Amino acid sequence: MIVGVPAETAPNEKRVAITPAVAEDLVGDGHEVAIETGAGEPANYHDEQYEAVGCTVLDDRDTVFEQADIVLQVQALGAATDGIAPYDEGQVVVGLLGPYDITDTQLETLSDQSVSAFALELMPRISRAQSMDALSSQASLGGYQACLLAAEELPKMFPMEMTAAGTIRPAEVFVIGAGVAGLKAIATAERLGADTRGHDVRLEVKQEVESLGADFVELDLETEGSGDEEGYAVEMGEEFYAEQRRQMQRVVPESDVIITTAAIPGRPAPEIVTAEMIEEMDAGSVIVDIAAPTGGNCEPTVAGETVEHAGVTIHGPTNLPSQMSKTASEQYANNLQHFLENLLGEDGNIDFDFEDEIIDSTLLVHDGTVRNPHLEDGVNETPAEEAATDDDEPTPKTQATKEAEETDAE
Repeated sequence: MIVGVPAETAPNEKRVAITPAVAEDLVGDGHEVAIETGAGEPANYHDEQYEAVGCTVLDDRDTVFEQADIVLQVQALGAATDGIAPYDEGQVVVGLLGPYDITDTQLETLSDQSVSAFALELMPRISRAQSMDALSSQASLGGYQACLLAAEELPKMFPMEMTAAGTIRPAEVFVIGAGVAGLKAIATAERLGADTRGHDVRLEVKQEVESLGADFVELDLETEGSGDEEGYAVEMGEEFYAEQRRQMQRVVPESDVIITTAAIPGRPAPEIVTAEMIEEMDAGSVIVDIAAPTGGNCEPTVAGETVEHAGVTIHGPTNLPSQMSKTASEQYANNLQHFLENLLGEDGNIDFDFEDEIIDSTLLVHDGTVRNPHLEDGVNETPAEEAATDDDEPTPKTQATKEAEETDAE
């Protein structure tokens, strides 16, 4: 197959879909890789590195799309111009397509072009798919970066220190949401020496939070049914969120740093931290709201902006993994490589095996039809950035907590 890798065109996107190491493996397996010149530059991968492993570097972007049997991208529909995606009939597209907020025009265009489009956001939470789970790999980096951002902005140290001038008390860090991003933020705050607490409506993650050395904040809430069978948080009623906010009132003001990661697939992020709570925090405190792309967990959050409310700085980042473009690209490229290994049959050709849960779940559009059941309810909102559990075995420990613990050990 000919694998095409165009440069990313979405605003502030610095990742690249394929690294030279993964490209070399694909070439070694008999595939051709055509990459647009400069595609890897934002992630510090140069054209010469791709050429050295056997890739064809093309100056003309359109030629990349024209030659490719399979197009690999990070933000796949970020390649669209005026709502028209530059894909050819019968092409296979793999990337992050935003299946919950994709527009009707984009879906219609993909269908009309008879494109087979795989949305990695729809990866099932099964053990076999862990190595392909781009949401989790990127969310983990987002949680790490969120903690570093908060540490840099906070006008005090994270760790406790005993000095001749007196004792420096540790910063109080509170992480809301204990999925992949939340667990990584907790682990990072602990490594930096902060006094760390975590909260999630799913009480089954309490052990994961505590295994990282943090305290679990348990609220007096009726949490039955707060997670689905795949480990995603589900939308609760307004009465539940009102009671959650009422009880949060005692926790939030005590914090120097708050990192919020609570998200629900296909729904707006729940508003957990109110302006009133923030007004009771100390001036100079910092909030990083990872859920900003779906509306944010904090009332004053503005997606893509940094605002100040009552002396508290509130960050609303929309693409934290891109700030660590090299590592994020490595992780994402590895996810794509494993996905391709599953998609391509033993003869190296595309195998649309609908009995394969991975293929069936992620194939958003195929043969002129919008076929994925995730869109049947008409829910076209932004997806959650992370998942927390696996149907078959305790993958949060394997996937997020274990990774953090291994880093601690190093």
